[in-house]
Amino acid sequence: MTLTADSFKTGYLPTWCPGCGDFGIWMALKNALVELGIGPDDALLVYGIGCHGNMYSWMRTYAVEGLHGRTLPVAQGAKLANHTVPVIAIAGDGDCLGEGGNHFIHAAKRNPDITVLIHDNQVYGLTTGQASPTAKDKLKTKSTPEGVVDTPVNPLTLAIVSGATFVARAFAGDLPGLTKLIVAAVKHKGFSVLDILQPCVTFDHVHTYQWYRPRLYQLDPATYQPSDRMKAIEKALEWGDKIPVGVLYQEEAPTSEDREPALSAGALASRPLGVTDVDALLSEFR
Repeated sequence: MTLTADSFKTGYLPTWCPGCGDFGIWMALKNALVELGIGPDDALLVYGIGCHGNMYSWMRTYAVEGLHGRTLPVAQGAKLANHTVPVIAIAGDGDCLGEGGNHFIHAAKRNPDITVLIHDNQVYGLTTGQASPTAKDKLKTKSTPEGVVDTPVNPLTLAIVSGATFVARAFAGDLPGLTKLIVAAVKHKGFSVLDILQPCVTFDHVHTYQWYRPRLYQLDPATYQPSDRMKAIEKALEWGDKIPVGVLYQEEAPTSEDREPALSAGALASRPLGVTDVDALLSEFR
């Protein structure tokens, strides 16, 4: 069977708001999987809770939708059980950086071979528009009617200083560019973070497609070297009239699976349990 984007169809249609950035991410992910030759039976997608998590119902793959903020622990557990299978975590800015912020930092430190796609729209869309950890200064939302006053979390700088070995930014309104970066993130061996700027057409009327397009600029691989950690942090801090997209940082380093002795004999999922006397084993814990 020829693999196409239609290979991932389910019997359900998206219920996202018309114009939602989720549509672009959904389409780019399907295109990227086709380019990578990853079919519905070849990978595990782990979803967080939020508008992005509804993709679970219209993406035909092996998948898990976990508890709010617990996307990365589930993804890491799955990768440990069978490290030969590509694992892609699909999370929201609130899910991943609010409730799941601690998990994000420690996953980056461990460097598991997992790809994280962050739907970054600055709001909790599923619960109707409260400010998320990435919400920018003065953004008015249901939870900040007079404007955000907290310093926003920067997913890129947080990922870089925490140890992520692939850090990039994309735009949901650029389908070809987003597809290319998803492919690069999945191909990278290590903890790959792709922060995807995603307009929320219902609850954020500031950061629209029209607001983003004139501000975004592509990092030029001929002049920008993503191996420089300090330069990557400097680029990650750019926001306002100029916002860079592309691969900000990339390095090769041992993954948590490389360092795990239990995996030296092969994937845990394909090995026998090695328990011959269950009663004797249980008696140790009585």
